[in-house]
Amino acid sequence: MTLRVEQLGKDVGAETHLYDMSFELHPGSLNVLLGPTQSGKTSLLRLLAGLDRPTRGQIFLDGENITGRSVRRRSVALVYQQFINYPSLTVYENIASPLRRQGLDATTRDRKVREAAEMLGIAPLLERMPHELSGGQQQRTALARALVKEADLLLVDEPLVNLDYKLREQLRDELKSIFADRSSIVVYTTTEPLEALLLGGHVQVLNEGRLLQSGPTIEVYQRPETIEVGRVFSDPPINLLPGHIGDGRARIGEVTLPLSGSLQNLPAGTYQFGVRASHLSVGELRRHSPSAVALEAVVELAEISGSETFIHLRHGGTSFVVQQEGVASYDLGETLQVWLDPARIYAFQTDGALVAAPERREVAV
Repeated sequence: MTLRVEQLGKDVGAETHLYDMSFELHPGSLNVLLGPTQSGKTSLLRLLAGLDRPTRGQIFLDGENITGRSVRRRSVALVYQQFINYPSLTVYENIASPLRRQGLDATTRDRKVREAAEMLGIAPLLERMPHELSGGQQQRTALARALVKEADLLLVDEPLVNLDYKLREQLRDELKSIFADRSSIVVYTTTEPLEALLLGGHVQVLNEGRLLQSGPTIEVYQRPETIEVGRVFSDPPINLLPGHIGDGRARIGEVTLPLSGSLQNLPAGTYQFGVRASHLSVGELRRHSPSAVALEAVVELAEISGSETFIHLRHGGTSFVVQQEGVASYDLGETLQVWLDPARIYAFQTDGALVAAPERREVAV
């Protein structure tokens, strides 16, 4: 069942929550809605589900206009971030509840419930009540209840956001394989670029109610069409270093770069050069390439996050971030040597449009 959205938009009072957007989703596909909080992800999900009606535009399922059809008359299953379960029902009865509404016989219900529970690792918990479960177990129960419906459209709204880090990592890996084995159209929302990359499939990048770019996830990540997409699809946001090309070379502040790789065919002019935090390195080693160029920058802040250190630096009048593996300590005001690999640089015009991107390569996540 192909889902097609045409010029879909949503206003609430005088405010526009979703600007007109069009896209198409195909059976068996995993589609990630990526964007920061209040970018429009949940608003779009509610329109696809039939919980809300659009102000403009139409939604088609296999060519049939379903725009005005309520959620009860659509083949849709939803999973919310709050892992909602019926508190008075056991795990078994929670999972079985949509099957009862479908009128399936007891034998078929039992088989489907136990298959879903086994798939999500909660088979030993079927006789427990929701209040006896951990947060991760409750979310697995909610997922199982949605999966047994075998709906044409499975909508999953940030299901991991309320779980601790270890549970998020474990369940995220499992979800990727679970979604891959289904014929449903899966739409999954997240604020995290890394999660979008790990899930793969296709991505729709949203910000402030606008659809910025869509396509295969890895391709959108490697070739963001605008600075705005680059910012949304990078964590931390992509660094922007103002620079200029002229006299056969590129300059960023006092640093000269060779016109090689993606930069070699650019005409003279002013650009915003983009580079992701993970593609910069500090110290004496040229981690990425023997042709890496060094620039000096002053430490403004060093943040330790798990097994990584995020170093906030300033070069001239420009601030940027380096993502370093491992835990390291730096003094405020300390001067560091930062290595910039010309092969990893994006070039954007002053209006934000992409004009040059690094050669595509494998992405480690």
